[in-house]
Amino acid sequence: MTAIKHALQRDIFTPNDERLLSIVNVCKAGKKKKNCFLCATVTTERPVQVKVVKVKKTDKGDFYKRQMAWELRDLTDVDAKDANKENPEFDLHFEKVYRWVASSTAEKNSFISCIWKLNQRYLRKKVEFVNVSPQLLEESVPSGESQSVAGGDEDALDDYQELNAREEQDIESMMEVCEYAISNAEAFAEKLSRELQVLDGANIQSIMASEKQVNILMQLLDQALAEVDNIEGKLLSYEEMLQSVKEQMDQISQSNRLIQISNTNNGKLLDEIQFLVNYMDLSKGHIKALQEGDLSSPKGIEACINASEALSQCMDVALKPGHDKLMAVKQQQHLFSELRDTFARRLTNHLNNVFVHQGHDQSSTLSQHTAELTLPKHSPLHRDLLRYAKLMEWLKNTQREKYEGLSRTYVDYMTRLYEREIKDFFEVAKIKMAGTSKDGKGKFATLPRKESALKQEVESLHGSSGKLTGSTSSLNKLAVSSSNSRRSQSSSLLDMGNMSASDLDVADRTRFDKIFEQVLSELEPLCLAEQDFISKFFKLQQNPTLAQVSIRYNPDSDLSDYKKLSYIHFSCRKDMVRMMMNKIFQSIETELNSLIALGDKIDSFNSLYMLVKMSHHVWTAENVDPASYLSTTLGNVLVTVKRNFDKCINTCSPTSSTHWANR
Repeated sequence: MTAIKHALQRDIFTPNDERLLSIVNVCKAGKKKKNCFLCATVTTERPVQVKVVKVKKTDKGDFYKRQMAWELRDLTDVDAKDANKENPEFDLHFEKVYRWVASSTAEKNSFISCIWKLNQRYLRKKVEFVNVSPQLLEESVPSGESQSVAGGDEDALDDYQELNAREEQDIESMMEVCEYAISNAEAFAEKLSRELQVLDGANIQSIMASEKQVNILMQLLDQALAEVDNIEGKLLSYEEMLQSVKEQMDQISQSNRLIQISNTNNGKLLDEIQFLVNYMDLSKGHIKALQEGDLSSPKGIEACINASEALSQCMDVALKPGHDKLMAVKQQQHLFSELRDTFARRLTNHLNNVFVHQGHDQSSTLSQHTAELTLPKHSPLHRDLLRYAKLMEWLKNTQREKYEGLSRTYVDYMTRLYEREIKDFFEVAKIKMAGTSKDGKGKFATLPRKESALKQEVESLHGSSGKLTGSTSSLNKLAVSSSNSRRSQSSSLLDMGNMSASDLDVADRTRFDKIFEQVLSELEPLCLAEQDFISKFFKLQQNPTLAQVSIRYNPDSDLSDYKKLSYIHFSCRKDMVRMMMNKIFQSIETELNSLIALGDKIDSFNSLYMLVKMSHHVWTAENVDPASYLSTTLGNVLVTVKRNFDKCINTCSPTSSTHWANR
């Protein structure tokens, strides 16, 4: 291995001004290839560059060639595989992982130790040595050869100083004078020694000859020392003066620093006070509006809205840590709480009075609508109450219980009001329906209608069937039934010999159709207007989650008390609106079913008219809002009408078959 090392140094590294420090004979792990050498080298010129060079023997002859080189600074990890057992395998992590198998464990350890020392000496880089024995990294390289390479050569390299050009020129000129310098080095050295002794004697004689000048020089030195002492004394006095000035400046600096700290603290205190004054100061006008503001006039309502918004801003201000401990802040917060409670109580009482007053006023006008088939309009009530919408929103955000109490009060009063109005409205409708068929339902009440009238009704039903899901099959059944029974009906009508009764029946049904259409036309805007008002007045059209009330049923409590809780946790505003609408208009569906039953009892063919009208109104309501209360209620009633119509079809089909058999 020593011969190989000297050969590599001579043939490969010396021409490149590099010095070989350690060598290991390796081959790639897992592959059967020729062996190669990994060499640790340093450059002879500064700055020193440390490299790991891969050298491979050529196929022809005993020559070596440089195959690959890596900078030691690119090395990240050295993995010796096993720190306790002898294992010739090791990995070097450069830009990728190179896996090697050394010819012996001793060579591997010597190479890894050299790498560690080079890293510590030149790079100071955190290279990770994995599975390497700590003793191997701490102790010197075990072999004398590696010791001389990694230690002695490096020290010699540090102590070596190259001759400069002038020194080289002097040596060459000296050797030219003494031609035998190369052939007889001892004679040359002896001659140099004699000349050096001559020069030393000349130097001594020159020094002794200059004794007078030395005395003069000593006197000058004594004077210089005296002057230095004088200057040192002055410097000491100056230093004392500067020390005094320094102490005074330190005091001034300390005073300035304290003044600056005081100014900074005063500025921060002023900012905090300004912040509290700006965001927690409520004007006297707003306080007066909250305490005594007129809630019945537009100007008073506007002033109360502005005051409530200002109060909310003051109460919602984000206080910094420590503000809540200030007495002024506590007093102001207490004042805000009292103003909030006072105004919430005034607003709740006023709106309760408005609900009661409007309910009585509307009740007094019911008698004006009993004679004609119309429902009272509540737009004036809605217009007056919408002025309080922003106040309701404020009440909802600040006093949730009072907001819910107002909503329950409104629902209760409007439920009773609408129940009376709708009941009277449907009574008038029933009277008018009963009056239309009072004289026409005699012995001709069970006669079939004319073929043209039936065809017209079926075509009208087909025109509306596209808007009704689930009725197509029944409508087709009715069309086929009417087509198959035309001749039997025509013959039956001719056999009767009296068409006046059928004409009267068609006229009654037309009037019934108009009455039913008027009923639906009156109910539709009423429900839509009330739903729109509830959404706007109670602010249920913006926030996705409105009710945050969590109610738990307690088995030990009274069940009647539990049922009195009207507001449960809802995840969507539509659920809240639908709940209020169901409570207010709880009698509509019942009255509609009663009216439909009356119409079907008067004449079973009235279900055809009701089906067409009801389908149209359901389709219209779904286009406006598929999840609205009106759409849901009319859809439920439409199911009842569809069932009555199916009964009518089933009743007419056997009759038509009998007429055809008789024919």
